[in-house]
Amino acid sequence: MTSPTFSRLALATLGLGTLAATTAFGPPARRTAPPQQGVGINLANIDQSVSPCEDFYHYANGNWLKNNPVPAAETRWGAFNELQDRNQAVEKRILVKAAADRSAKLGSNEQKVGDFYAAAMDSLGIEKAGLKYLQPRLTQIDNLKSLADIQKYMADPKSYGTGWYSFGVSQDSKNSTQYAVRMGQGGLGLGDRDYYLKDDGRSKTVRAAYRTYMTSIFQLLGDAPALAATNADAVLALETKMAQASRGRVDLRDRIKNYNKVSVAQATKDYPNLNLPLVLKESGLGSAQDLIIGQPEYLAAANELLANTPIAVQQQYLRWHLVEGVTSALPKAYGDASFRFTQVLTGAKQQQPRWKRALRATDGALGEAFGQLYVDEAFSPAAKAKAKEMVENLRRAYAERIMATDWMSAETKKEAIQKLNAFAVKIGYPDKWKDYSKLKITRESALQNLFATAEWRTEDNLKKFGKPIDRTEWGMTPPTVNAYYNSSMNEIVFPAGILQPPFYDPKADDAVNYGGIGAVIGHEMTHGFDDQGRRSDAKGNLRDWWTKEDNEKFTAKADMVGKQYDAFSPLDSVHVNGKLTMGENLADIGGLTIAYQAFQKTAQAKAGQKIDGFTPNQRFFLGFAQIWRANQRPEALRQQIQTDPHSPGMYRTNGPLMNMPEFYDAFGCKDGNKMVRAQADRSRIW
Repeated sequence: MTSPTFSRLALATLGLGTLAATTAFGPPARRTAPPQQGVGINLANIDQSVSPCEDFYHYANGNWLKNNPVPAAETRWGAFNELQDRNQAVEKRILVKAAADRSAKLGSNEQKVGDFYAAAMDSLGIEKAGLKYLQPRLTQIDNLKSLADIQKYMADPKSYGTGWYSFGVSQDSKNSTQYAVRMGQGGLGLGDRDYYLKDDGRSKTVRAAYRTYMTSIFQLLGDAPALAATNADAVLALETKMAQASRGRVDLRDRIKNYNKVSVAQATKDYPNLNLPLVLKESGLGSAQDLIIGQPEYLAAANELLANTPIAVQQQYLRWHLVEGVTSALPKAYGDASFRFTQVLTGAKQQQPRWKRALRATDGALGEAFGQLYVDEAFSPAAKAKAKEMVENLRRAYAERIMATDWMSAETKKEAIQKLNAFAVKIGYPDKWKDYSKLKITRESALQNLFATAEWRTEDNLKKFGKPIDRTEWGMTPPTVNAYYNSSMNEIVFPAGILQPPFYDPKADDAVNYGGIGAVIGHEMTHGFDDQGRRSDAKGNLRDWWTKEDNEKFTAKADMVGKQYDAFSPLDSVHVNGKLTMGENLADIGGLTIAYQAFQKTAQAKAGQKIDGFTPNQRFFLGFAQIWRANQRPEALRQQIQTDPHSPGMYRTNGPLMNMPEFYDAFGCKDGNKMVRAQADRSRIW
């Protein structure tokens, strides 16, 4: 579950002249002895027709970009995807083996993982079942006749796709030793409010496709064409009103603005139509005294909409959200309708093969049961040990950078060092696995398995309230090719999936590994000090520990980064949103800076010996740039720019490097080159 306290490295769901290469960064001159050969950097990816000082991303990746178009079933293709594909080959072997084992002990991880995957792959069984397992829930919605009925339905933790608002238990951002009940905006099928509110051509196209998608689903459920269209219009109109009351993605990044603690009594008075006492009682949270409200103005609007929206319209809204979340486990026609909408959003040319969709579903449903099987086969103790070593090297380098800053006071530096030293580090997989003993999975129905998983996950979340904080919990599964920082836990987390080439290669030299996984580690560390992460202290509490002067200096430096990225335009008339991507951009710049400093302490950096004609520092920057190589469909790129807090790969490469004199020196870049910012325009905080 994505939490406002999580910041992820993430690929987008987390690139675009040319001068002749010079001998400073070109291939080695002819020698009498053969040159040292390296691994980890693919020399064939490099486009020597591009100057590294004009466009380093295309210099490092140009040939790869030319030779690796996006596959038909993908919306982007890059280093992340290549690693995911290799991971999925391992995962598929595990799942096929588990599904073939009909003798696995009932209740074991092997039984649950095998049966879940087998049911998801059973397309004939899904077609034969039709709406058999969905109908009881549809009937339940049909029987809702009053606001009281709606309230009771929404209060039931076993109801699926209730929409309207978000609700759950998570750490209290201002008291990280306790769990709190949180509520906030939600309920938008399009995910982002701007798709409902903007009148540009792209937004209109997306809305039209969404309406078509809803109409198709309502017809599949048995509505006559005219009624299906009417119902789709009603749901779209309701969601548009919700969108009008919702905060945009930039405002949702503001952790202080999105923390509003009120008493249950006050919230009940403010939002009577939500019937919060019933919601809390049915959720087993009757003892809660306070609620943390993310967006009070949205809940105020939802309160009014619940009372004033006809019950018949609310039934269609609930009906829609019930079905659209489970199309993968319904007959093929439902999945096809979903994919047609996805095509408009992302530009995908064909649907992913069923086994990949079933694999993702299994990982999402039983991530730590599946993860135990995965790490037994695919993750070595040596990789974990090396990652731990690099984390500590980067931690020391970060401390040096903090102490060397000329803009931060001694008082703030002391707190920053305390926070850095307090970082908890999780590598590979959890020390304590989730207990799935109460979750029943069978081969009878893929849809029933989805509902059972959703109910188990909800119960697992709600039962945390009143208990000590579980600091062993993970927010990603072991096979995930990603990493994250959790500000309330003050922890950095690196799943086994990302601790592989090209991010980490045990056969590669330190330059490549520090440019790859080192920059990833530094990225997650820097999230603790980005524009939002810095608001938490060493214990994970939302607290202002900065002096007024230091805060102003930090903000000025961060604002300069925002302006830099605002100017990047990957498509005509489409610009990166510097405010939306602020945290990730700061983490990219800081992470690369810290990784470079840590790399300078290695024997390779000190020796300065060339490999494949490149100096250690050049290999460091090449290793960094090549992890971001990716081709992306224009539709998916537009969606990323609008909704994703991560900049496109080209700017995750060039953006940080344009602020680094160390990069200029490594490749002999001079004033006037596109990769060299004027000194007054550079921004580097650490």
